[in-house]
Amino acid sequence: MNRVGVAGKGESVWLAWFLIDTCRRFAAHAETRGDTAIAAKLRAQADEYRDAIESTSWDGEWYRRAYYDDGAPLGSHVNEECQIDSIAQSWSVISGAGDPERQKIAMKSLHNRLVRYDGRLIMLLTPPFDRGSHDPGYIQGYLPGVRENGAQYTHAALWAVLATAMQGDGDRAFELYQMINPVTHAMTATDVERYKVEPYVVAADVYIAEGHLGRGGWTWYTGSASWLYRVGLEGILGFKKTGDRLMIEPCIPASWPGFTITYRYRSATYVIRVERGVGEAVPRDAIELHDDGKRHDVVITLA
Repeated sequence: MNRVGVAGKGESVWLAWFLIDTCRRFAAHAETRGDTAIAAKLRAQADEYRDAIESTSWDGEWYRRAYYDDGAPLGSHVNEECQIDSIAQSWSVISGAGDPERQKIAMKSLHNRLVRYDGRLIMLLTPPFDRGSHDPGYIQGYLPGVRENGAQYTHAALWAVLATAMQGDGDRAFELYQMINPVTHAMTATDVERYKVEPYVVAADVYIAEGHLGRGGWTWYTGSASWLYRVGLEGILGFKKTGDRLMIEPCIPASWPGFTITYRYRSATYVIRVERGVGEAVPRDAIELHDDGKRHDVVITLA
């Protein structure tokens, strides 16, 4: 979308969410170094961005994506193209900055308008760019329904899964995760013929263009492969490490009895078993990691 703000006046809503998260993370880092003034400045700046979004960019059922140089909105119900964009919704949750009630409404709109069960994919935006009155830039160089232009762009799709998990909906999060999981696109000969690309690596995009619904795009080098790993491990299984301490905060389907993670921490091995109603409950931050060459068995009980 390199021409949305080509004159230097356009603004991005999703990038503001991202910047809020970045400022707050740097503020926490600054505090560990004793830079309290910098930390306060970063947090204040993040709050200003949040207030600006909430006062200008709520479209009624979702957050807008951006504004063109002339002030025209992008990602609004008034647009003929790109009425709703995925990342402006998911990052309102991931950043932790969106109004809680608006987050719920925005994510519901994402699920209702951007999830395609017929193609097993999550679209980046809809409808695609084609002949609108404003030129968004490079994205329109793709045919409607190909790559970023209305198809699944897998980075954004995985952020939608992460946001869903962060809202505590384990059933929905795993359902969406499996829609992206490349293995599930090759369960039958018909699936293979439609998907066409390798089912053992992540596709950067999945098309919705007429005659190509569900066809995978570029593979092997996409950074969304690492996001698939992170969202599965951290978002759904809840594996979160900080320093020498490990927290397990899962968001799994209600039908799962539990799961096991084997984690190698330097010379030690931790076998972590998460179960429902079995064993002695362990506080989520009580796993202290030790480089002692031993095997440690940990049981965590879910409520």
